[in-house]
Amino acid sequence: MHLKEVILDNSDISKAIIEYATSNAITDIVVGASTKNTFIRRFRNPDVPTCLMKMAPDYCTVHVIHKVKAIQVKAAKSPAPFATLPPKQYSQPIIESDASRASRGDWKKTSHSHTSSPMASRNSVDRLSAYAKAPSRDRPLTGARTAPQKDFDDYIDFIAPPRPSVTRSSFSDDIDLAMSMELPSIDFAESMELSSAMSMESLSSAGDVEAEMRRLRLELKQTMEMYNSACKEAIDAKQKTAQMHQMKMEESKKFQELRNAEEEALALVQMEKAKCRAALEAAEAAQKIAELEAQKRLRAEWKAKREAEDRKKATDALNKNDLRYRRYSIDDIEAATHKFDKALKIGEGGYGPVYKAVLDHTNVAIKILRPDASQGRKQFQQEIEVLSCMRHPNMVLLLGACPEYGCLVYEYMDYGSLEDRLCRRGKTLPIPWSVRFRIAADIATGLLFLHQARPEPLVHRDLKPANILLDHNFVSKISDVGLARLVPQSAADVTQYRMTSTAGTFCYIDPEYQQTGMLTTKSDIYSLGIMLLQIITARSPMGLTHHVENAIERGTFQEILDQTVTDWPVEEALEFAKLALRCAELRKKDRPDLGKEILPELNRLRNLGHEYEASQVSSASTNCSSSAPYSFSNDDI
Repeated sequence: MHLKEVILDNSDISKAIIEYATSNAITDIVVGASTKNTFIRRFRNPDVPTCLMKMAPDYCTVHVIHKVKAIQVKAAKSPAPFATLPPKQYSQPIIESDASRASRGDWKKTSHSHTSSPMASRNSVDRLSAYAKAPSRDRPLTGARTAPQKDFDDYIDFIAPPRPSVTRSSFSDDIDLAMSMELPSIDFAESMELSSAMSMESLSSAGDVEAEMRRLRLELKQTMEMYNSACKEAIDAKQKTAQMHQMKMEESKKFQELRNAEEEALALVQMEKAKCRAALEAAEAAQKIAELEAQKRLRAEWKAKREAEDRKKATDALNKNDLRYRRYSIDDIEAATHKFDKALKIGEGGYGPVYKAVLDHTNVAIKILRPDASQGRKQFQQEIEVLSCMRHPNMVLLLGACPEYGCLVYEYMDYGSLEDRLCRRGKTLPIPWSVRFRIAADIATGLLFLHQARPEPLVHRDLKPANILLDHNFVSKISDVGLARLVPQSAADVTQYRMTSTAGTFCYIDPEYQQTGMLTTKSDIYSLGIMLLQIITARSPMGLTHHVENAIERGTFQEILDQTVTDWPVEEALEFAKLALRCAELRKKDRPDLGKEILPELNRLRNLGHEYEASQVSSASTNCSSSAPYSFSNDDI
């Protein structure tokens, strides 16, 4: 057996061993295990055995030994890249040493005496130990791997005859450990020769063998104790590792919970910031709104103050009786009416008769107040105050009055009231549809004038066909404003003005005004709607809206129109009726606006009537000099 000591100079031990093994074609490497435990190795650089297990060539077998046992083996995966090793180690025949020949000779000489010296037995054991410790590359590689195992078993059986099972099994474990490290093969012939010599020596020195066996048992026991201690340490290390892993998991879980809590806290902070920002914006907006409201309030107060001053001026002017009308004496009135001749009586009002007369060479209508009229004097004064302060083409003109006897002098309207013309009293001719559209537009124009009066709007409260007068050109004018009331501008546009008592004519009174006493300009819109339906149907106002709605739903609208007119434009008349129904809604908020919706539509229909009349005039060959499509004599009036 040839041994060779090699010193490698390199800072990286693993790399130096791998390079040396590769350059010298070494097929077996035996290395001691690391003294560091697994837990420490995990947090430091890999040790030498680990690096060799990973980096050794595929044709090289690596054995990791710890406490006389192989704890790790990496087997070769491919044969060496060469067929034989250098001749120095493998080509020379195995030469039997002098000690071997002497041993065999001694064995032959003492075979019958069964005696041998203790030193021989010691030399045999030392030789076996030296052989096991010899480097792998200096051992012969001939022979199969199964033969050395059998030789070692025979050798052990020869040295130690059957003993208690503990000794044999313990020694067998040591031999198995040596074989598990893949010791190099021993030539079978030399093994047999060595076994024979050792057998002879063991027979001659049984006492030494017993002592050696006891020593080996003691070493085995110590080895087992060390092994058990190592196992216990490994178990403890594993438990500590598991505990540390559990602690790590718990720490990770706590960290994740803290992170989630932090994220939730950040989200809550962001939410609170957003709420705070929204609150600040809302506060700023509220402050701006408050400033705007304050400005509006100041403007409203200034406007109210100015309107109060204007109203005071107007009231003062009325109180001074600076009225723009002519005063007549009772003698003038009696002379004009021939002392109230019944032949000159042309009508009867709510508070007195109406006479036709001539004053200052002008045809006039004189309204006489009945002495028994309870509200007559108040209405008389109201009408004087209203009509004397305004002029409009669609408002009847007040020419004068006799305050002492309650007489009012108006301009005379040739065609009388709209109610008389619709009912054809006195067998008058029916009013053409084009003229009816024009009358409706005139009424709406005069009503808008009252609603826009200054300083305060005027609500007529008694708008009906009997209070609409027609001149000889069918120009309609609103009369009988004795029930008209001044409504504050704020009540007319925004809220409502409460009256202590209602006034007007049944079927024309606004239902809400009748129930609640709340008066607005929309109260006149209801009366206008009923009157517009009468203009196209010439029917009684009682239940008229219901009849018209049913006719529209059943598709018999044309049948409900005034049948005295044969050339109705049905589509335009239907639009006219729908507008009138909207005006006659029970709730004020559902009624259209007079200036923005009603009057523009009525003006459109009036223009349509004008176009129709122009076409009729151009096509007619007669009556070219007529001032109106139809003329009435004074006898018809």
